[in-house]
Amino acid sequence: MAENPFFAPSTLPYELPPFADVREEHYLPAFRHGMAEQLAEVDAIAGSAEPPTFDNTIAALERSGRILDRTATVFYSIAASNSNDEIMEIEKTISPELTRHNDAIRLNRALWSRIKLVTTEDPEEAWLLEKYRDDFIRAGADLSEPEQARLRELNEELAKLSTGFAQSLLKALTESALVVEDPKELDGFDEARIESLRKDGKYVLPLLNFTAQPALAELTNRDVRRRLYELSVGRAPGNFELAARMATLRAERAALLGFPNHAAYSVADQTAKTVEAVEEMLGQLVRPAVRNAEREAEELTAQAGFAIEPWDWPYYAEKVRQARYDFDDSVMRPYFELNRVYRDGIFFAATKLYGITFTERPDLSGYHPDVTVFEVFEEDGSRLGLFLLDPYARERKRGGAWMNSLVDQSFLFGLRPVVMNNLNVTKPASGPTLLTYDEVNTAFHEFGHALHGLFSQVRFPRVSGTSVPRDFVEYPSQVNEMWVTWPEVLANYAKHHETGEPMPAELVEKLQAAEKFNQGFKTVEYLAATLLDWAWHKLAPGETVSDAEAFEAAALEAAQIAVPQVRPRYRTNYFAHIFSGGYSAGYYSYIWSEVLDAESVEWFKENGGLTRANGDHFRRELLSRGGSLDPLTAFRNFRGREPGIEPLLKRRGLD
Repeated sequence: MAENPFFAPSTLPYELPPFADVREEHYLPAFRHGMAEQLAEVDAIAGSAEPPTFDNTIAALERSGRILDRTATVFYSIAASNSNDEIMEIEKTISPELTRHNDAIRLNRALWSRIKLVTTEDPEEAWLLEKYRDDFIRAGADLSEPEQARLRELNEELAKLSTGFAQSLLKALTESALVVEDPKELDGFDEARIESLRKDGKYVLPLLNFTAQPALAELTNRDVRRRLYELSVGRAPGNFELAARMATLRAERAALLGFPNHAAYSVADQTAKTVEAVEEMLGQLVRPAVRNAEREAEELTAQAGFAIEPWDWPYYAEKVRQARYDFDDSVMRPYFELNRVYRDGIFFAATKLYGITFTERPDLSGYHPDVTVFEVFEEDGSRLGLFLLDPYARERKRGGAWMNSLVDQSFLFGLRPVVMNNLNVTKPASGPTLLTYDEVNTAFHEFGHALHGLFSQVRFPRVSGTSVPRDFVEYPSQVNEMWVTWPEVLANYAKHHETGEPMPAELVEKLQAAEKFNQGFKTVEYLAATLLDWAWHKLAPGETVSDAEAFEAAALEAAQIAVPQVRPRYRTNYFAHIFSGGYSAGYYSYIWSEVLDAESVEWFKENGGLTRANGDHFRRELLSRGGSLDPLTAFRNFRGREPGIEPLLKRRGLD
């Protein structure tokens, strides 16, 4: 035990996990010791002879499981960002054990009996108490013994299937990569990009997480584009069967818990609350989005001179955008150097808004040499927390971009936050890392999540930072995207990596003019994925799907979102959000959150933009509150009114 780094709190600043001391053989002993310790703690709470109070029941549950929490936090960070065969085997082993462990707590009848008797007058305690009660009810605490037995079986099988889906997809990112022998087939890439793809005498372009690979906008060879696209949509074919099985099991579980389908179960504890509310919002978007996409398809066909296919759309969209706005996205890359984007853009905006500053800590390290650690300070010099950045793609790192919390802020434990952003930027063979405009936007977005974690000021870990409903969590991060092109911010970071010259004013104007371009495509590919998620999770209990690809096609037709040249942003076989990422029947969350985001951007603009007063108001009323109060109450406290959909429709050109 003395040699296992998880058995005691980290001695590093802010309890940053001691990554350098962690080895694969530490995980299983720490997981199992942590589970045993927490079950003993829970048994002591449930079996107490004292009358149940908030402190001896709810707060005691918050204090439990510290070894398990430390272990799981590090393990799943590594599994997502720097995995290997041994990590993947551990994940397969521990996933069902963790599911059984969580069920043992949530289905503990003595514990549930105590929770039901707890009362408190404190508003934050009362909110947390309701969260616990809802958690236990949704986990099946009120079910009969036979029903709970079946629920345990369902949960364990779903955990195994979810792990299998994620691991299959992780392998497919490299196993389904585009491999070419002749670099001429990569025409459209610059020499540095081509060289960065060289591997064992060939050129390997790994897949990114979504359908429309960014390289499709650059590659001039149509056949190469087709091959890349087909690799993208056909990856991990075995996941179709896993997804169909998961959807069937989720429907059965929802019925056990008293819901007509998994979608109804999923949204009941979100801000949307009901299936009808989600469908009403989506219904306002589908028809205008499809109209826009069909109009765009006509323009692209005219530009190409032939009927375009899905692998042609990004390439000819870029051609039309260049012609219409005299704008070439590649011309911007020299002005978006990674370090400058962060230090002079993202950090600069955060300092202007919130007064916080960032100092690199080379004495602290993450799990990989590419990870950089920054200490974050308040305006008065007091310590706020740590921010870690892992920007580069690598083998065995899952696709996409995300934020995770390594240490949750809480006054209960006296802990300050440690948060991390992951991107998947291609690392150059040499020289500076130059980003696309989309990658810059993603970096600002993920840092919005980081701010939500860093600014948390709550008592209890259960409601710390980004521990808010899934259809609210994207909102603060989407708001942070507004500073990408804010004149004062852009002028500070968008400078040529060689000359230091600022981005020319005419290029900025062209960028802003072009921002609404191709919104039909972007909205349809997002809505298609959202409605595909919805279709899978509105299966009735007992309903099965024998042909997942046919189900997918029929679902898109039924939703009237089937535009032939625009496939869903994620197809079933690589839809990690909903089959391994906690977003089942929840992918609508991004557009739901964007309603709040568009409203908030309007508020910032109406009130002077990038000012400390505005930042302080947003931080105080919303970012600092975590999940410690109703999220829409927090929004109203910030915005001063209920949200409306009009700003979103205007933003996307759908009004």
